Amino acid sequence: MPGVIIFLILAGAGWLWWKGKLKGVTYEDAIAGVVFLLGLRLLTTGKLLLGAILMSGALLWGAHRRSQLSRRPRMSVEDARALLGVSDHATLQEIREAHRRLIAKVHPDTGGSPELARRVNMARDTLVAEMNRKTPRAS
Repeated sequence: MPGVIIFLILAGAGWLWWKGKLKGVTYEDAIAGVVFLLGLRLLTTGKLLLGAILMSGALLWGAHRRSQLSRRPRMSVEDARALLGVSDHATLQEIREAHRRLIAKVHPDTGGSPELARRVNMARDTLVAEMNRKTPRAS
């Protein structure tokens, strides 16, 4: 029975990855997930201490990652579009061209401010991430 549950969890994770819902998942996150499942398997087969240690380690990693992600500065998509001067339907190429034009003006090496360059880069990253979220994965 525990093997079936683990298989269903892995199948669900595989389906979410294939559909592009797990784009923010790193290799470390995947390893933590496998360690959690291994701990679950050990826990259900009678190796309580080792299983509990592995599962708690994976959960601690998840809490650490969540705190890392919540500390990232964020920018709204509307603010990012306004800063780069691109439309709602801008292509990836248009976003990159607008970023290049603007960063050439505001980069600290050309007399601009580091804070403004950081905001321009964040705007590009925000729009690219939004575009990746909206684009469904090819089947």
